Amino acid sequence: MNLENPQVFFVFFVCLWLLVGLFVAQMSGWAQLARYYRPETPFEGERWRFRSCKMRWLTHYNNCVTAGSDTKGLYLAVLFLFRVGHPPLFVPWHEVMIRQGKTLFWRWTEFSFHQAPSVWVKFYGELGDEICRAAGPAWPGNSPANRE
Repeated sequence: MNLENPQVFFVFFVCLWLLVGLFVAQMSGWAQLARYYRPETPFEGERWRFRSCKMRWLTHYNNCVTAGSDTKGLYLAVLFLFRVGHPPLFVPWHEVMIRQGKTLFWRWTEFSFHQAPSVWVKFYGELGDEICRAAGPAWPGNSPANRE
């Protein structure tokens, strides 16, 4: 394969980009969540763009996640450049389990999901509080047992 040819390089790069996106979606669990939690209608709640999160198997999404919240559920999407294998997600609050805690100096909020119990999403800092505020009384993490 001659990668010095611009057309060959472009095709190679696009194929590699697609494969990496699909691989990361499988590793992180995003693809598993997408089997159960695809939005049926456009999300209209509050959104926080260009956020970072951690997911299982040391997967990090740095400054490319949009998190959203309203009284119906949790919305997650990635920046369109990284959307391959990562469709937007909407998880109703009754499907979400919450854990909150602190690691050294950082507060965190971890979301796990009834239909995909091996998958979790962890946000650090104030974002967990913002998601809670936008969820209002529907927030499933109001129990003191959820704070570590």
